Amino acid sequence: MIKVAFLVRSLNLGGAERQLVTLAKALDQDRFDVWVITFYGGGRLESELIDCRIKLICLGKRGRWDLIRFLWNVIGQLKTIRPDILNSYLVEPNLVAVFLKPFLRPTKIVWSLLASDMNLGHYDWFVRVNFRLQALVSGFANLIIHNSEAGRRHHIAHGFPPHNSIVIRNGIDVLKFNANRESGKAVRQGWRVSDSSVLIGLVGRLDPVKDHETFLKAAAIICASEPGVMFVCVGGGPEERARELRRLAEELQITERVIWAGERDDMPATYNALDVVCSSSITEGAPFAIAEAMACGVPCVVTNVGDSASLVGDTGFVVPPADPEALAKGLLTCIKRLQSGEGADPRAHVEKHFGAKMLKDQTEEAFTNLVTRRD
Repeated sequence: MIKVAFLVRSLNLGGAERQLVTLAKALDQDRFDVWVITFYGGGRLESELIDCRIKLICLGKRGRWDLIRFLWNVIGQLKTIRPDILNSYLVEPNLVAVFLKPFLRPTKIVWSLLASDMNLGHYDWFVRVNFRLQALVSGFANLIIHNSEAGRRHHIAHGFPPHNSIVIRNGIDVLKFNANRESGKAVRQGWRVSDSSVLIGLVGRLDPVKDHETFLKAAAIICASEPGVMFVCVGGGPEERARELRRLAEELQITERVIWAGERDDMPATYNALDVVCSSSITEGAPFAIAEAMACGVPCVVTNVGDSASLVGDTGFVVPPADPEALAKGLLTCIKRLQSGEGADPRAHVEKHFGAKMLKDQTEEAFTNLVTRRD
């Protein structure tokens, strides 16, 4: 049996965190002994692992600069587990995993990189330094897994090695995320959105790369001609960023048409409350929210960044990034096609190309090959 330890900052709501949980639950328990180790506890996704009896360890990190005690703790935990594979998710866990490599022989280090074309100018110095440091030490990882071809190309262009990197696309739990419009009715009622209204949603953290500004400007264009359309932003973020976006909505005079829903635990029901889902991002890998929405049967309009276009296929619409008029046109066209009952089935596309089974099979093959090969 192969022992796999996943390392992540927390299990709060987020695409990478949901992907880790989906994979941990899907791995064949007869072949893989799975552990999940978090820097910080209390994440909303922890209950899913506990329900599936997956072993969960919280390291109780006390903050950004709690380093020596934290590293001593993680080394002790991993020496006890003695994993064959340590699979870290995102920048800080990736750096920690490489630092631990000399203490964990013969453990194989696997990085999961689920971002593409990061504009570091949007982030503080700590994030920028960590990204560059990650590029410098990336050759020490035994395997790097990207969730998109765009992400792999971007990281290679910034100094990450091509020889140890592969692409395994997102896997969506299509049993959890499924078309059930009845489940969305209570969500709409909570938002005071009538059944007759068309509800367009952007699902994503309040991060500059998600470009909520373009979404709100497109919403203003639509509001000028379509009185029956409402908009909702689902996702959390810094309060300062939230205030900026609310001010923009006020300036655009669409405050009464935009709902700020924050983070939600009931994402399958939330997607089913929406008629159309939008991704206005200026950079992406392969956005989880779009695949999850499609699994719920919701058509999507996305910007042509990362692997978003291949993700929606012929089930939705693709527009240029940072172009409110093009986004508004795409959303209106999607609404018209939805009302006419035309268009390909988004769920069928996700089941065929982005199901959890494909994620499971490809990851199991990669892990098995990594453990059995001789470096």
